[in-house]
Amino acid sequence: MLIIGEKLSIIAKRVREALLKKDKVPIQEIAIAQWKAGAGMIDANIGPAEDGGESLMEWMVTTIQEVVPLPICLDTTNYKAIEAGLKVHNNEWGRPLINSTSNDPERFPMLELAAKFNSQIIGLTVGKGGLPADAEERAAIAAEIMARAMEYGVPLEDLYLDPLVLQIATSQDHALKVINAIKMFQELNDPPMKTVVGLSNVSNGCPKYIRPILNSYFLSLLMYEGLTAAIADAQEVAATVKTINVILGKTLYAHSYLEM
Repeated sequence: MLIIGEKLSIIAKRVREALLKKDKVPIQEIAIAQWKAGAGMIDANIGPAEDGGESLMEWMVTTIQEVVPLPICLDTTNYKAIEAGLKVHNNEWGRPLINSTSNDPERFPMLELAAKFNSQIIGLTVGKGGLPADAEERAAIAAEIMARAMEYGVPLEDLYLDPLVLQIATSQDHALKVINAIKMFQELNDPPMKTVVGLSNVSNGCPKYIRPILNSYFLSLLMYEGLTAAIADAQEVAATVKTINVILGKTLYAHSYLEM
């Protein structure tokens, strides 16, 4: 399973201050830590970035890839910032991932960028109509996003479907609906569709000591249903991913499997 290291988010005070000052050191330290912990991609979340988003994303992408040989998940709703990041992305380390398109017409242009730059893209199963009620509604939205991706020239193998993880503290019933949606998404196509979640969303608003427990067990259930990728803290979930892969027979057991 692909871990997309999530710690480089403008929401975090250390990251926000580094972005404002264009201080490379904290950004690169966090990226290196995620890489060494097992991340296969780094999430660069600059928020809406309505002012200066293009230069900020350019700086973020090049700063990360100066020290980490990984592709970047470009995480913003700013179309021009995504495009700027794609232009400077070092594809030698792998193909970038756009986060994200959805069933909101305002997000359709992200598919144009994915097709133009041969990028992968996340399809968030939500639209202007509000939150999806259940797994079935998520799957129906997913099918619409899949059809639209093909219209824009984006191959289905480049699309990751995201069922939208909500806070368990305020939307407890949705945790199981997300798990069911992961299973349903794969049945929408042959070969099965790729899937991704923003893992830590499930524990938002929970006490700090509970968060890693919730994240780890939720990830276990999602992986059992075939989850492809997770935007998560690699330092927190790497051992969980390796253990589940052993239990599911995807990795040959050895006493040293956690170090492999």
